[in-house]
Amino acid sequence: MKQVIISADDFGLSEEVNEAIEIAHRDGLLSTASLMVAGPAAEDAIARARRLPGLHVGLHLVVIEGPAILPPAEIPLLVDANGQFLSDQLDLGIRYFFRPDVRLQLAQEIEAQFAAFARSGLRLDHANAHKHMHLHPTVGRYLIESGLRHGLQAVRVPLEPPEPLIAAGTYNDSMGSAALRRWTGLLRHQARKAGLRTNDWCFGIAWSGHMTADRVAALAAHLPEGLSEIYFHPATAKDALLQRLMPTYDHQGELAALCSPGFRAGLAHCHAIPTSWSN
Repeated sequence: MKQVIISADDFGLSEEVNEAIEIAHRDGLLSTASLMVAGPAAEDAIARARRLPGLHVGLHLVVIEGPAILPPAEIPLLVDANGQFLSDQLDLGIRYFFRPDVRLQLAQEIEAQFAAFARSGLRLDHANAHKHMHLHPTVGRYLIESGLRHGLQAVRVPLEPPEPLIAAGTYNDSMGSAALRRWTGLLRHQARKAGLRTNDWCFGIAWSGHMTADRVAALAAHLPEGLSEIYFHPATAKDALLQRLMPTYDHQGELAALCSPGFRAGLAHCHAIPTSWSN
């Protein structure tokens, strides 16, 4: 059986992102969104989600290149004076793994983000992390530990197989991608040991920011057996924040893809059943 979760990241990053997620849910195939609880437009996202009972919302954990929920004075080893996580993935990864004082503050921040999600009143559908930082063993462990305390039942594993992308016609595999696929095994082991549900496959990594209508229609027709998650970064316009953080992303093109007849037809062609984490 082929099942597919159609999701969007960065819910709460901006009102343009939130608006696109609402449109893609109402007019397109989007069933799921991942909320940045400290995002600049998090309150707007929560209000929209309350108006959309069919939209399944989870936590998009931020521990890199984004805002923390705790004040800087409480987690000075994690964020700058403005409460922002840094963008250097290698440096963060080393400090998260080797420094006990950093790990203590990291655990506190992760718990605080789950607690903030709980205060929203939304049902916790799933969890993942910005830039897939939950692939880091320390982040993954704390995400699972805090998540279980807050009713977490599902975690994204970003394992993107190359064969469907190659069949779709616009992908060349690399050693880096192959290494990433192998590394996802640790996260899957962590999640399954904790009794959490995981997807079999994940799409949106290689074409991140460029999940165009033509690409997703071709991809949909070649989905593998099992549970796939296809995630997007839609927005109705590119505001200053999106331009700074993701200057090359085609956010409007991804919104168009989510609402495109070709995407729907591709899923129907391969008999893929739309679903959600909670189904």
